[in-house]
Amino acid sequence: MQVKVEELGRHLSGRLAPIYLISGDETLLVEEACDALIKAARVAGYSERSIHHVESGFSWHNLTHDAASMSLFAEKKLLDVRLTNKKFDREGSDALREWVDAADTNDPDNILLLRTGRLEPRQRSSAWFKALDKVGVISLIWPMSASQLPGWLQKRCKAAGIELTPDAVRYLAERVEGNLLAAAQEVEKLALLQLPQPVELEVLVASLEDTSRFSSFDLLDGVMAGQPERVARMMTSMREEGVAVFAVLGAFTSQLRRVGDTRGLPPARKRLLEQFVRRTVDVRGVLAECALIDQQGKGQLSGDAWISLENLFLRLAGLRQLPLPSQDQSRLRTR
Repeated sequence: MQVKVEELGRHLSGRLAPIYLISGDETLLVEEACDALIKAARVAGYSERSIHHVESGFSWHNLTHDAASMSLFAEKKLLDVRLTNKKFDREGSDALREWVDAADTNDPDNILLLRTGRLEPRQRSSAWFKALDKVGVISLIWPMSASQLPGWLQKRCKAAGIELTPDAVRYLAERVEGNLLAAAQEVEKLALLQLPQPVELEVLVASLEDTSRFSSFDLLDGVMAGQPERVARMMTSMREEGVAVFAVLGAFTSQLRRVGDTRGLPPARKRLLEQFVRRTVDVRGVLAECALIDQQGKGQLSGDAWISLENLFLRLAGLRQLPLPSQDQSRLRTR
């Protein structure tokens, strides 16, 4: 029986099959589908799991021996077999057909999970595939198209407690197209930022962290820990690599807005933020300086937003002799 990946969850809430084949090139979706099966099997009493990597020297007969050997603490077992599509050779094909013939479809003591990359058309028309299709469950995961991605992102964001405006969804989809793992990571970052809902496009652009040698949060750790030399080095690197000033500024302001409510932050970052707030005192004043830098970045005020942000960060890190962006603006107006 073939089951679409989006329908797999409903299937797993019922009686489990003795064999599952989950195949596809979307690594994230394959792993999450397998994780869902493993969780459902554990709930159903399959408390033991063994993992087999099909590589050079692997014998398919080991699966039979493993299935027959139960521990003292488990009556049911899930055998997690990980292989490439090229490893379905003659020995593997014969072993799978034997497994199918011996499978108990009513109340199996063992569940065989096969996870692999995308299968070729000839493999999907082979005898072992057809035999497995009769007693087991096959979930073929196809590459996600550009038109499917926004809907997938919306569902994933909703599950993480995030609501994006349509423009924000489209922007995020364009940013992560072709890389679902990156898409999932971006959603996780947004969940940690706890932005006001729904998240508008402008806020999303400011908050998303560009890929670089140093992340925005590494930089913020240096600012809050009072490490000006480290801050200067990272700022130079990030600017040279083309990181958007709004990405850094958005991450910083989102942290400042969490003053007084640090729930969900890692303990180390929570301590850094609390120490920084005690040292800085005027958090509202810092947010006002950030608003000015935001206007510079959008061309609404004169000045270089990157230079202003670097001066602000270095000042907050301990170099008090540097001017604030608002002080620079005052000098410009008096000239």
